Amino acid sequence: MESENRDYKYFMQDAGNVYLGGKLSYAEILRDEMVNFKYKSIVEHYIFKDTDPETTLESHLYYIAKEQFSYRTYEQLKAKVKVNMLEEKKTLLGKKKTGYVTKLMPLAELAEMNLAQKKAKGVVIQELALSKLALMAFSV
Repeated sequence: MESENRDYKYFMQDAGNVYLGGKLSYAEILRDEMVNFKYKSIVEHYIFKDTDPETTLESHLYYIAKEQFSYRTYEQLKAKVKVNMLEEKKTLLGKKKTGYVTKLMPLAELAEMNLAQKKAKGVVIQELALSKLALMAFSV
């Protein structure tokens, strides 16, 4: 089981964003020397107000509600979530086919879906993406 999760436990960054794998727990994020200090500080000071350190990003983001302080924190960080979900598509012959698609959606869009909608669409959280500019501008 642990070897399966290893592919989804990562920290990466490019010129504009920071990416964290959905299977990482907040405790693992704090222990990872690759994760930048600012994000770790935000986790300790703001995310932990309503989230347990052993919670994974996948679980936290799946159940996040707009009323939570951590939601408002992630909104300030311009958070986007990469998800897999079932969607109906039309084939070339005009028939409808249901299959999984990968989408990068704003956290607000994910939080607007209720639990029944998430279950019906088979939502699977893959990754959290944060804007480096928003991270830089965030005051701890």
